[in-house]
Amino acid sequence: MVAIGTQCSSFVSSSRYSLPTTPPYRSFPLVRIATPRMEASRPQVQVQAQAQAQAQAQPKPKEAKLWGGRFEEGVTDVVERFTESISFDKALYKHDIMGSRAHASMLAHQGLISASDRDSILQGLDEIERRIENGEFNWRADREDVHMNIEAALTDLIGEPAKKLHTARSRNDQVLTDFRLWCRDAIDKILVSMKQLQVSLLTLALNNEGVIVPGYTHLQRAQPVLLQHLLLAYVEEIERDAGRLVDCRARMNFCPLGACALAGTGLPIDRFMTSEALGFTAPLRNSIDAVSDRDFVLEFLSVNAITAVHLSRLGEEWVLWASEEFGFITPSDSVSTGSSIMPQKKNPDPMELVRGKSARVIGDLVTLLTLCKGLPHAYNRDLQEDKEPVFDSVKTILGMLEVSAEFALKITFNRERIQKALPAGHLDATTLADYLVNKGVPFRTSHDIAGKSVALCTLKNCQLLDLSLDELRSINPVFEEDVYEYLGVENAIQKFVSYGSTGSACVASQLDYWTKKLEMK
Repeated sequence: MVAIGTQCSSFVSSSRYSLPTTPPYRSFPLVRIATPRMEASRPQVQVQAQAQAQAQAQPKPKEAKLWGGRFEEGVTDVVERFTESISFDKALYKHDIMGSRAHASMLAHQGLISASDRDSILQGLDEIERRIENGEFNWRADREDVHMNIEAALTDLIGEPAKKLHTARSRNDQVLTDFRLWCRDAIDKILVSMKQLQVSLLTLALNNEGVIVPGYTHLQRAQPVLLQHLLLAYVEEIERDAGRLVDCRARMNFCPLGACALAGTGLPIDRFMTSEALGFTAPLRNSIDAVSDRDFVLEFLSVNAITAVHLSRLGEEWVLWASEEFGFITPSDSVSTGSSIMPQKKNPDPMELVRGKSARVIGDLVTLLTLCKGLPHAYNRDLQEDKEPVFDSVKTILGMLEVSAEFALKITFNRERIQKALPAGHLDATTLADYLVNKGVPFRTSHDIAGKSVALCTLKNCQLLDLSLDELRSINPVFEEDVYEYLGVENAIQKFVSYGSTGSACVASQLDYWTKKLEMK
């Protein structure tokens, strides 16, 4: 048995892993140690310059926090960097100023501040808004957020009256007032973009009258449909998305201002006055709910996520249809991109990115749901993290809507290629079953007869329309000469008569409805 020490010695002595027997010599810079005599010999000017440089290097005293009365020391730089939100919530500046204007006016009306103080505050807020919009405002991370930046700047600008603005108000109700106002405006912008996409899709439909395309289930050929009917399906989906946004806006449009931290205030404020001034329906009834609730953003992001899924499905369909395997559409060069290595490539990248960016919008919703799921009432600092997912969701969905509308106006449907593709798949088989039902045959029996007819076509490598009457009667004697009025995709389309179907008359009615609703006449 070999001793462990022997093994180690053998390992170390091997040529591959050998260690140096003497210390390696490396060249290090010489360090000169200053002695008192040397220090004394240094020129006085140099000593003074160093002292001055050290004094300049000392950090300047930090500005006292507006909430810092009970604290004996300031927060560290690490904490300050980690907790600031001004880097993103400055996007709320316009709505923060709107809320402060309404609040100051209400305080003066209630006798809580003087009319002179109110006027000074309003003038100061006007100046701050001007500076922000002209890029002259100094956003400071040490002032934490948009509210404290604006209030501190107002104090610098007008002095003592600014210190009265936060009377009967907390940042808890202030930020939610700002946020509801911001989301309300964002919804209005999205609704405009939704209508623009609907108009683009309807324009595309009107320009492709009479075009029949294969309808798919399970991505397999199913029945013939009018292209206009398919395009209007997306118009309908976007309309429901818009309806959800309108409903969300109505529930969102209640004012939290005056709820303060969570319990309201003992001061005689008029919450109905500020609510009306800001265009809200009414103040929120429960002050705890007012500062805790994030339902309105959860619902908003949910609607955006549903909309993103609809747009992703549209993107998927058009990406497939632009492929050589389908060849149903050709995007113009102005909405296509190429390959860095393959010279022949022409890619429908905008719609691929619509499909891809839907993941971001869904992720924004999941982020906020996860953020809120374990929070006790009322406000918690976790809720600072609700802004960025909302900002991202809105920016992304607006971009998706805009590029989808642009793409819709820049594609051409290849009618000849589509026409050649129609015979495959026996798209008129269900119409054949309907024919048999009209002859008094029970549907299940009709389904079986139509299926056997398709099997015969598969054997003969032909279409249903190509079968002779004798061949059809060999399957079932119920067939008569009028069966050929149901066969072929053009005849099949004419047989659809139910409300909302792909029949020509039905689709014409749908087109008329949407042309009027979208005010395109």
